[in-house]
Amino acid sequence: MSETEPETREDGTPLRRGWTTGACATAATRSALVALLDGQFEDPVTITLPGGQQPAFALAGEHLGQGFAEASIIKDAGDDPDVTHGALITARIEPAAAGSGVTFHAGSGVGTVTKPGLPLAVGEPAINPVPRRMMREVVETIAQTHGIAPDFAVTISVRDGERIAQKTWNPRLGILGGLSILGTTGIVIPYSCSAWIASMHRGIDVSRALGLTHVVGSTGDTSEKAAMARLDLPIEAFLDMGDFVGGLLKYIKAHPVQRLTIAGGFAKLSKLAQGAMDLHSARGTVDLDALARILETLGANADLVGHARVANTANEVLQLAEAADLRLADAVARKARDAAQAVAGPSVRVDVLVVDRAGKIVGESG
Repeated sequence: MSETEPETREDGTPLRRGWTTGACATAATRSALVALLDGQFEDPVTITLPGGQQPAFALAGEHLGQGFAEASIIKDAGDDPDVTHGALITARIEPAAAGSGVTFHAGSGVGTVTKPGLPLAVGEPAINPVPRRMMREVVETIAQTHGIAPDFAVTISVRDGERIAQKTWNPRLGILGGLSILGTTGIVIPYSCSAWIASMHRGIDVSRALGLTHVVGSTGDTSEKAAMARLDLPIEAFLDMGDFVGGLLKYIKAHPVQRLTIAGGFAKLSKLAQGAMDLHSARGTVDLDALARILETLGANADLVGHARVANTANEVLQLAEAADLRLADAVARKARDAAQAVAGPSVRVDVLVVDRAGKIVGESG
């Protein structure tokens, strides 16, 4: 999906927005610290997001112990298909050494950074900069109202986070042991896929920090596996770009590597060959006339060209071309390469692999 995907259902009704893990962790932090200092949890607890919004969160759990307090909130991602929807996020607050300020720690289910290139140092808990700032501001504000120094340790946990993280980019990015606490606005916009695009960018950052000079953007699992079988590259070089080839190319232009391979199915790469930078089916269909014209340049007879123009799918055109021993997939790969190269700029050498539904490479740009 694109970052500007309309926030409506097919019937025109609005989709419900949700809250990021960072917003949930911040709310839990506030309630826990209030309980630690005043003996009573805020429930519901209200926080101020970076954009000025003030959502209220109901607690799903609370525990006031000897020298610490814990508050838990269930993440509500709204109508977005977020793998962390329903996750239980817990903040534990306890006093820290004098002069230490606010420190952050990874509890159970929150990952730790193990590779360079991310906005956090190796060894740090995977609590991103904006959520850290939100939590720090909450702690400092409450501490100021009590006339004390903001010297507190904040430990964030996510129930079952290590299992959930296997469905995210974290293992490939070198974030091990659990999820990341994310969010720049605190708000989850349904189907914006902003987290996916941000993860793809972080993947490029990690690759560059590791000194890799060749990365691969794949439209899906089948094409990625085909590229892995062809190219002898470490796992960090492979980026699941989905339909967001434009987002990948623009970021690569600003943060270049020597070589980029794009791997994908014939239909999606036919769209790229026609200049599309968002390959999702909702953003347009394959131009069958364009494929027919390519067939003409390859020497196809009139019957084949005419059949291609009225084919049901792009893959039907590919099958017709293969039956006629015409290298249509190679031609599409070259056109897709040229379209991608124009966006990526001259600093990056782009090549393209076309993969069929069985996982076989059927076309190459050379």
